Amino acid sequence: MLSGRDSPVTSEKDPFVPSRSAANAVPFGPKNEFFPWRHRFAVFTALATFVLIFVGGLVTSTGSSLSVPDWPLSYGQLFPPMVGGIFYEHGHRMVAGTVALLTAGLAFWTWREERRSTVRRLAALALGTVLLQAVLGGVTVLLRLPTAVSVAHAALAQAFFCLVVALALVTGRSWLGAPAPRPDGILDWLTAATTAAIYLQLLLGAVMRHTGAGLAIPDFPLAFGRVVPEITSFTVGIHFAHRVGAAIVSVLVLATAARIAVAYRDDPGWLLLSLLLVLLLVVQVTLGASIVWTRKAVLPTTAHVAIGAALLGASLVAALRCRRSGAVSELWIAEPIAERAPA
Repeated sequence: MLSGRDSPVTSEKDPFVPSRSAANAVPFGPKNEFFPWRHRFAVFTALATFVLIFVGGLVTSTGSSLSVPDWPLSYGQLFPPMVGGIFYEHGHRMVAGTVALLTAGLAFWTWREERRSTVRRLAALALGTVLLQAVLGGVTVLLRLPTAVSVAHAALAQAFFCLVVALALVTGRSWLGAPAPRPDGILDWLTAATTAAIYLQLLLGAVMRHTGAGLAIPDFPLAFGRVVPEITSFTVGIHFAHRVGAAIVSVLVLATAARIAVAYRDDPGWLLLSLLLVLLLVVQVTLGASIVWTRKAVLPTTAHVAIGAALLGASLVAALRCRRSGAVSELWIAEPIAERAPA
């Protein structure tokens, strides 16, 4: 495996000098080197995970979840004929296996050269999560798609995506070398609330998909011709709850983007992140409406799952960047002197 250890690249300018942590007074040495190839590998792993989420959504959208009824093999083979729903289900397994191998490589690479113990633990957690996700996927097939396990599989997929996005962020040059952002308590709260709300909204969406409630309310933007429909069944209730959640998420995302524009109007990186949040929100809402209007066509239904993950990842990046200015964040940026490898 290639390692960035042979040619570390330090930031050209280092305006952020770690100080003693206010919490535990642990002295910190110089910031870690930036290893470009490991960072690129982490970004590639995050992108591959995004593709995996899209492919997983495609399995559900095409009704291919039980096209292969056994696990871990497919009809007793490593590579069955790729016909019909087998193409989607076995293809999903192949992409998942690739992501698991990438995550394992990233975890071992990180443990080999990373000095920050927090980042090493994050990589180990990502590896453990992807292995658990594989087991949940197998259980989902063997138990014939029980709703609770299917929803847990979808929820864990989004959590794993957050982990690899965080790894891509904290191994980047901008994280290691850029100045700490100005503290902003309002933005701290907004980014945390927005990220949590998006994750819960994705969880509601998973419940809706796996209970067949996608068209329980057949019109949009109204619901049975009303603003608030009569809740006559669980499927109608969960569908309407998802719409209410979408409204809450929309308000939080727009508030977060507006606050970023005000607090960091002179920072192109922050402004680009603000614009990305708004753009992803608009696309996501449009896709959600398209699912109803097209009677759950495969492409908008699948893209809705993937863009939801992208919105979650962008919000998480904003939340983590906000917290980079705190004392605890030194553990993610600088190397504690006590943990430094001997010269």
